[in-house]
Amino acid sequence: MDRAAAAYATARDQAEQHGIAGERATSQAQRAFVLAFTDPDAADDELHLADQLLRGLDLRATTLTTKIAALVRDAGAISSLEPVRLLRTEISDAGLTASEAALGLAVCFHHAVQDDHHKISAAISRLRDLTHSGDYAYYVDIAQFMADRSLDHASGARWLDSERHTRNRWRGLVIARQAYLDTRR
Repeated sequence: MDRAAAAYATARDQAEQHGIAGERATSQAQRAFVLAFTDPDAADDELHLADQLLRGLDLRATTLTTKIAALVRDAGAISSLEPVRLLRTEISDAGLTASEAALGLAVCFHHAVQDDHHKISAAISRLRDLTHSGDYAYYVDIAQFMADRSLDHASGARWLDSERHTRNRWRGLVIARQAYLDTRR
């Protein structure tokens, strides 16, 4: 995640150097999405910058990425999933499959942080339905890693690191968020 955040910052800076406003905003939104998993406090600042960079631009998918990043930033502490329902409708109306899958992953993260076994099962099932074509199917693996579950139908993804290492990293994000929320209570 740290490498991804750094890569998105580099992409944002290069887009700025070349005067490509849309690419700059998109890179920043993706950076905020990544940091929302690892550091909710830093994600706040990154989301603020993404919102600034989006002003005056019409980038629907990028705007949705920032909304999903805000949900990830707040994962575990969200009291109502009404914003998820509204965002799901907005994404569906836009026909953005990638955003639907990212939102599904965000919901899985939220339920994993809350350690709600029933809701994480339902969220994983919905994510599986969203990715049945094969696109983003590895998100289902990641959701199961977050929930500390065995892979029931592995996507076939080949991880850059071992599956065990990848599993531990994603599960570690859930545990870190739980600890973060405990300190804020």
